[in-house]
Amino acid sequence: SVAAADFSVLKSPQNQIFRSGNWPLPGERIPDVIALSMGFSVEEDLPWPGLGVGNIFQRPRATVLVTVTGVDKLPLSDNEISYPVENAVPYSVDSVVNSIHSLFSEEMPLVLQLAPIEERVYMVGKANTVFEDLAVTLRQLRSRLEQDNSILASVSLGSLYKNDEIDRLFLSEMQSLQDIPSLLSRHKHLAKDNVPDIYALEFTGLEEIKKRYGEDSVKFKDAIRILSECLQKFADDMHSIYGGNAIVEVVAVESFETPLTRKSRSILETETASTSTNLYNLAYQYNFDYAVIFNIILWIMIGLALAVIAISYNLWNMDPGYDSIIYRMTNQKIRMD
Repeated sequence: SVAAADFSVLKSPQNQIFRSGNWPLPGERIPDVIALSMGFSVEEDLPWPGLGVGNIFQRPRATVLVTVTGVDKLPLSDNEISYPVENAVPYSVDSVVNSIHSLFSEEMPLVLQLAPIEERVYMVGKANTVFEDLAVTLRQLRSRLEQDNSILASVSLGSLYKNDEIDRLFLSEMQSLQDIPSLLSRHKHLAKDNVPDIYALEFTGLEEIKKRYGEDSVKFKDAIRILSECLQKFADDMHSIYGGNAIVEVVAVESFETPLTRKSRSILETETASTSTNLYNLAYQYNFDYAVIFNIILWIMIGLALAVIAISYNLWNMDPGYDSIIYRMTNQKIRMD
């Protein structure tokens, strides 16, 4: 299923990782883009020109991914880099989280995955301490909006009404955008370590407003304005906390559509399918470990060959009377006898 979507980079380190252009990004490869930008390897090559190499010795300390449903593109700043997304299917950053766990298990990285409306939260490592006071349930978010320092005091609501259920759900998500940098700023020392952190936020409140009031309604337009302002401030705060060494990305998609039917194939079709896909008897595609294993074997063989040549040359040109301890001891023993 194909849906209109956009992948935007609000903030990135000075050593530009992303290149400006209009190259379409496959929706299912978004987690691979995140992994490669953080310096991790992926199973399949990503032939997408939008991602540059960057500085291999200074990778981003944090990556923030915000997924917004209900609109295919947000009116953000002019400095953003955006790419169209083709085949916008649901994705997950679990592979990136697993890579961080496997490489930095002892350092306890900050990992936060949050979907406020669905009351879904996943915290790992020091995130449990940093975001201990973060409102994650609807009851907690409702109470948080009633406080004096909530998001209601810093944004212009326009036509949105805080007591309306749909509007309150959307404002609860905006409250999370305000609270995450605020709580993280109390632990700035954690943002200065060499352990990469990842934040994955999923917001569906805008889509609910669109379903209730329509795309041309004043409430929907005000919600887009508030969301754009909150996202821009959120990106600036996160980028500042990590000393400019963080990536903040936004994926805006109309809606994630899942196919209603699954393709099935009979066991009897196995031979026919395999024959048609390999019509020209081509070799199978190597995985990403091939280059590493090839280089290890190649240079070990070259080293052993050079060692054998050097040893053979020295043995051939060796003077037994001066270089060999065996002959030296033998001559001395003969003289003594």
